[in-house]
Amino acid sequence: SLEPLPMGGPDFGALGEEAELVEVEPEAKQEILENKDVVVQHVHFDGLGRTKDDIIMYEISDVFKAKNLIDVMRKSHEAREKLLRLGIFRQVEVLIDTCQGDDALPNGLDVTFEVTELRRLTGSYNTMVGNNEGSMVLGLKFPNLFGRAEKVTFQFSYGTKETSYGLSFFKPQPGKFERNFSVNLYKVTGQFPWSSLRETDRGISTEFNFPIWKTNHTLKWEGVWRELGCLARTASFSVREESGHSLKSSLSHAMVIDSRNSSILPRRGALLKINQELAGYTGGDVSFLKEDFEFQLNKQLLWDSVFSASLWGGMLVPIGDKPSSIADRFYLGGPTSVRGFSMYSIGPQSEGDYLGGEAYWAGGLHLYTPLPFRPGRGGFGDLFRTHFFLNAGNLCNLNYGDGPRAHLQKLAEYIRWSYGAGIVLRLGNIARLELNYCFPMGVQSGDRICDGVQFGAGIRFL
Repeated sequence: SLEPLPMGGPDFGALGEEAELVEVEPEAKQEILENKDVVVQHVHFDGLGRTKDDIIMYEISDVFKAKNLIDVMRKSHEAREKLLRLGIFRQVEVLIDTCQGDDALPNGLDVTFEVTELRRLTGSYNTMVGNNEGSMVLGLKFPNLFGRAEKVTFQFSYGTKETSYGLSFFKPQPGKFERNFSVNLYKVTGQFPWSSLRETDRGISTEFNFPIWKTNHTLKWEGVWRELGCLARTASFSVREESGHSLKSSLSHAMVIDSRNSSILPRRGALLKINQELAGYTGGDVSFLKEDFEFQLNKQLLWDSVFSASLWGGMLVPIGDKPSSIADRFYLGGPTSVRGFSMYSIGPQSEGDYLGGEAYWAGGLHLYTPLPFRPGRGGFGDLFRTHFFLNAGNLCNLNYGDGPRAHLQKLAEYIRWSYGAGIVLRLGNIARLELNYCFPMGVQSGDRICDGVQFGAGIRFL
């Protein structure tokens, strides 16, 4: 552990009545370490097994650059955090001591990292919360497979609307964990009752993640064989018409700038996320260009209140003569987006089945305040917040021959909006729950509403 060196001389314990009081002079070396520059001469590792030396050296190299004791403690702590981030150690402890031996300098220090490696095979069992759905997840993991923080993971998930299993390989760049490469094989079966649709995807994807300045980027290629079918015998003809098999091959890019202090219920900071996806140019029988973005701004106010504003938007442009697929379009509505409307029940529909749209926007204004009279302050009560909101949005299909002005007019034609208030519960950094009383407005023919109490659970809220 990072314990500062003692500031005084040795402790002799209680002095007896006949003991002679002696003035103890501080050791010269101790005084040097406290008041002058120091040199880290050696860094030792205890407990290394299959981990390679080179990846360790990348993570602890800054410790040798420390110039004083406080700097040594800070850089050693940062190195400990980097080592834990690799996901190959169960425990990392740091010991700092004066240098011993014939080559020891008067101001020399030794830093020792005591590590405990993860076992070659680990298992896990947990639950996950998605957007208004939950799932049980079982996993097997082979950490540090080749000694340089590689990881192979097998995961099975069984949920309320989705069942999946997949195999993935993850490889970080030594010294730059944010730069990493992964390959995924997966099969996902999902049920979408708002569209009377069942979808099974079998695919492979490769991802490359890397930072540039204050932004994080992801480049991805995905090849997926999709099988669409009807979830119920009462499915509309429009859904039955889309049933069958398709092959999608797409390239995508995502950029994220996130300065929020929390992704679940932030008090300050901003988020900007921009996604682009191009399908059809690397094979397959599905061709489109898809763009969407997400923006959120949070500002802390008086009396521990937080004001939050968010804006989402997106557009899908089919390439060629083939229309877009129901599996690629956008969906809107529900407790995680435009509250007061049923899940994904805004926009184009056929016989009660919602077909999604090729363009959408949604915005929200929120005010989060502490509970009245602050019950449970400093403890469990701090997980709850009072929530006041105003949401609006629209989803539709566009005629791309009309031009941008006509597109904006159509998106502004039939705006759905809602307002209300409720209670928010933060479940750590995992998810959040909302219980709101909603007043939906601007309801159009075919929309399904939830007038009154609405419950929502998820990780991404408008």
